[in-house]
Amino acid sequence: MKKSKFIKSSIILLIGGMMTKILGFAIKIVLTRKIGIIGMGLYSMIMPTFMLLLSISGMGLPTALNVLIASDKYNNKNLMITALFISLIIDILIFFILFIFGNFIVANLLHDQRLLYPLLSISFVLPFISISSLFRTYFYAKERMFPHVISNVLEDVIKLLIIIFGINHFAHSLESTITFIILSNIVCEFSSIIIFLICFPKFKIFKQDLKFNRNNLKAIFKIAIPTTLSRLVGTISYFLEPIILTTILIKLGYDNNYIIKEYGIINGFVLPIIMLPSFFTNAISQALMPIVSKNYYQNNIEYVKKKILQAILISILIGISYSLLCIVFGKNLLYILYQTSDGFEYLKFLMPIFILYYLESPLLSTLQALNKANIQLKISLVNFFIRTVLLAILLTLKIGMYGFLISLSLNIIFTVLYSTYKISKVLVNK
Repeated sequence: MKKSKFIKSSIILLIGGMMTKILGFAIKIVLTRKIGIIGMGLYSMIMPTFMLLLSISGMGLPTALNVLIASDKYNNKNLMITALFISLIIDILIFFILFIFGNFIVANLLHDQRLLYPLLSISFVLPFISISSLFRTYFYAKERMFPHVISNVLEDVIKLLIIIFGINHFAHSLESTITFIILSNIVCEFSSIIIFLICFPKFKIFKQDLKFNRNNLKAIFKIAIPTTLSRLVGTISYFLEPIILTTILIKLGYDNNYIIKEYGIINGFVLPIIMLPSFFTNAISQALMPIVSKNYYQNNIEYVKKKILQAILISILIGISYSLLCIVFGKNLLYILYQTSDGFEYLKFLMPIFILYYLESPLLSTLQALNKANIQLKISLVNFFIRTVLLAILLTLKIGMYGFLISLSLNIIFTVLYSTYKISKVLVNK
């Protein structure tokens, strides 16, 4: 029964992941052609800030809910209501902070005034993402993958249609276009919320479900706080990445347009191609997490080891096969998708390292399932050093964007090796 449920969940997520990855790739291609390389560069500049605010908004609550609901030890209705309340309070605080300090952020950190309205628009999107992600987590924890898949596909279809038919009406400037793209997430996330509400179990909410529960709150924060710190460290380093990149390269004499163009090529062309198979590993990870969590608490360690090993073997095979494909046919792939071969040298440089990248998702999901958020925090702290201090040092060597690519590669190598070591240690000592 356990095996069939794992396989069934994996297959559903794999099919859904394939559909969303194809749609996501189509979105990226259409978006790149609509706004151009400079537009993609600006979009790439605002995304780290978006991710940082998203991490603060989420506060690790989805991870906490996933583990707690899967354990079957808590009042799930009270958990959901508590998490929603906390998340919405944080979103309101972010809204006011952005409107007070928005001008300072774009002028002194992002170095481009055109990003003011895109930055402010993020505050309107966050509440919808928060609600959607918490509902999504409930279905993960209950190993009900179909609503999640339907919502993801619907989101991407709506976003693709909005970009195809909407940008032309709002493309008065790159600033207004990027603002429109960010705000389009409201419609996408709202569609997911509707799907989740339709599929959500029909049960009554009693007074005790709404009452403050100290034990539930303590259990949520025990997982959420270290998870939040871990993600914050990661997203702060991601947020600082374009700031460090532009500041140092401009001081070294590189042209700002060159920096935006090359950064746009890496983020708009190269990384989407490299990360294309991630829907396989994400599907495996999402199906793996509740199973590992439940069986770890039930002390079925051999079964947990078996499932983790399966996930790792499948992921590494996918990574090797796809890396060889990209190294041989990467230039053709770039030209077919983007009508340019720009970025092929970057692609060749990254592909061998990114074989390990496909292991990150199942390994980090396993750490979450084992309730080892403190280990993820340590990983994030080291990665913060790599993505900030080491990035700055590498950039001063005057090797252009390759300083960025090397720091990205070292980040992946450390994460995979350290995660593997810690998971092995946890399971051996259980």
